[in-house]
Amino acid sequence: MAAGGGLPGLLPAQTQLEYALLDALTPQEKDNLVYQYLSKVDSWEQDLRVPDFGGDLEWLNTEGPISLYQDLCGKVVVLDFFTYCCINCIHLLPDLHALEHKYCDKDGLLVVGVHSAKFPNEKVLNNIKSAVLRYNITHPVVNDADATLWHELEVSCWPTLVILGPRGNMLFSLVGEGHKDQLFLFTSIALKFYKERGQITDHKIGIKLFKDSLPSSPLLFPGKVTVDNSGDRLVIADTGHHRILVVRKNGQILHTIGGPNSGRKDGRFSEAAFNSPQGVAIKNNIIYVADTENHLIRKIDLELEMVNTVAGIGIQGTDKEGGAKGEEQPISSPWDVIFGSSVSGTHEDDVLWIAMAGTHQVWALMLECGKLPKGSDLKKGTCLRFAGSGNEENRNNAYPHKAAFAQPSGLSLASEEPWNCIFVADSESSTVRTISLKDGAVKHLVGGERDPLNLFAFGDVDEAGINAKLQHPLGVTWDQKRKLLYVADSYNHKIKFVDPKMKNCATLAGTGEASNVVGSSLMQTTFNEPGGLCVEENGRLLYIADTNNHQIKVLDLETKIISMLPILHTEIFDDVDHPFIQNNKTANIPKLPKSAPNIQLPSLTVIPGQTLQFLLRLSLPANTKLTEEAPSSWFLTAEGNEWLLQGQNPSGEIEDISHQPLISLQLPSSCLSSEAVLSIKVCLYYCSKDSSACMMKGISFSQLLQIADTNQGLGKANYSLCEDLNSKYENSCKY
Repeated sequence: MAAGGGLPGLLPAQTQLEYALLDALTPQEKDNLVYQYLSKVDSWEQDLRVPDFGGDLEWLNTEGPISLYQDLCGKVVVLDFFTYCCINCIHLLPDLHALEHKYCDKDGLLVVGVHSAKFPNEKVLNNIKSAVLRYNITHPVVNDADATLWHELEVSCWPTLVILGPRGNMLFSLVGEGHKDQLFLFTSIALKFYKERGQITDHKIGIKLFKDSLPSSPLLFPGKVTVDNSGDRLVIADTGHHRILVVRKNGQILHTIGGPNSGRKDGRFSEAAFNSPQGVAIKNNIIYVADTENHLIRKIDLELEMVNTVAGIGIQGTDKEGGAKGEEQPISSPWDVIFGSSVSGTHEDDVLWIAMAGTHQVWALMLECGKLPKGSDLKKGTCLRFAGSGNEENRNNAYPHKAAFAQPSGLSLASEEPWNCIFVADSESSTVRTISLKDGAVKHLVGGERDPLNLFAFGDVDEAGINAKLQHPLGVTWDQKRKLLYVADSYNHKIKFVDPKMKNCATLAGTGEASNVVGSSLMQTTFNEPGGLCVEENGRLLYIADTNNHQIKVLDLETKIISMLPILHTEIFDDVDHPFIQNNKTANIPKLPKSAPNIQLPSLTVIPGQTLQFLLRLSLPANTKLTEEAPSSWFLTAEGNEWLLQGQNPSGEIEDISHQPLISLQLPSSCLSSEAVLSIKVCLYYCSKDSSACMMKGISFSQLLQIADTNQGLGKANYSLCEDLNSKYENSCKY
């Protein structure tokens, strides 16, 4: 009989097994040892049983809640305790995919993901849904938001696998990543052992994949975005589509490289393949890509239209030193890349800095011969560790190899004095750190706390230095014009800015709510786990990869207006919960009453790329108020010219009549016709303050747009659209 409960009850017996396996010389010896172990564990007087899943827990990828002792009786079950931010948990998923490919529920095996969140943001079901889709998880996942099962079994770290027998009896546990051989050995012998005893059943489990019910989108979880020096071309890591897009700043696609399926292949654009690419860096016609789940750095030549591998061997590496030639050097989950210059090199941008999330370090790939701070001369093509011990910690140190990071996920460079440093978004410590390009010293900038082992010092606090709090930031970009650092504070769903001189950190945009609203101000606009951002060289536009909203948002830093980047002439679409497409369905647009006036506004001459702003000035009859139960709204239509609205926010709610909505529309840089009619429609539900009567009224404004070829004398256009619901429409729109 086992002593104690939970995972500690397994420890003595499994430890003996693992020592014996180390001495086994043949696969048959290992099989026999595991079989003997199972005979011993199965004969215990009392099983180490796992508590059933709570009946009130939320499930994904199933037809309904699953009971361990009803639905899974007769199955060998692998419980994967994970949290979706964790790079080690991500590394484990290919092993689980391979196991599920070998055995299915009919064979008697089922994997169940038990999501046990680290960050508060990860407890939200919609965010877990996005992760399930992003990482192609096809087995059932339960949201154990309060970590009830985690505590019951005394799990201590992510990831942890617990293998159960057909009675819900614990058999094995595997802690951390890198145990694929043991996972396959334990599960295969467990299936054999219990099949021989007639305890395995072949009944199917009701699986209903979340991704099968979703509409389509041009982008799928874009992780990073960068802009070239001219500001005319953007490079988007369309991570969920496993491809790289090169687009004009109006969203017109110039190159589609890879996708829509994952793979690993060099060659021409039409045959190249990536696997969940993240960081991108462009100089002239060369792009470097952090091909994250292939564990590679790829090089794209836009002139030759060729892709080739420059670092990594295609499987996850464990080397924490490096020093080999790039294509011979194993690396682990590169998450971001930026250009930099070596200490003694003669070429500008002769180093590619790499955020190596998988080993918690920052590496360098030498694009030319040169020397790194506190380093020796290096040959072209050398790939090696620059900063970070490889321990997952929040440790600062004057010696870069003694410092430590925790899943660095975003990089940006400030080469000018007095900064001369790399900024690092260190996601798991919820900090932004700096690495000096003079001597490699690693220093704290904002977030986290002083204890290097505490990786739970997160929050949402606008303050200075250690008093500021972030939550799993994934991206940073340096604004050389304003001397500010912008941060994608991903799990707070905000964009923040940091003054590195004073170490002040404050919110630039976002409410903290995970949604998709382009508001009339930056503080009314919302994001959903933004993963990357970049600012164009002239400092005007900030591009944001709004990852879980599947879009690129554009923030004008001078006008403080946010818009969405349309993706034009795309051919590849995939399944995704995409707000624009959902909101743009005709069925969701309110139908105005026949009595609603249609106001024809004077025609307006505009130019491609111009931003139009319409301010609704509405007034209600005396002693009336908007009806809370029936939300009032505005929406845009452009019948026959739908291209005008692609990538725009086509609708919004009117919650307070005293705060009139400002509707922005940015014309595409490439317009498909010389004129178009834009309709701005308003639907208002209001009632008397004593609620004795409720009314619905509508109005439509039709704006004819004459699209010119020149921008002489034209700027931003602002309008007030006015309507007094006490009377008929009076033409009082102001230009």
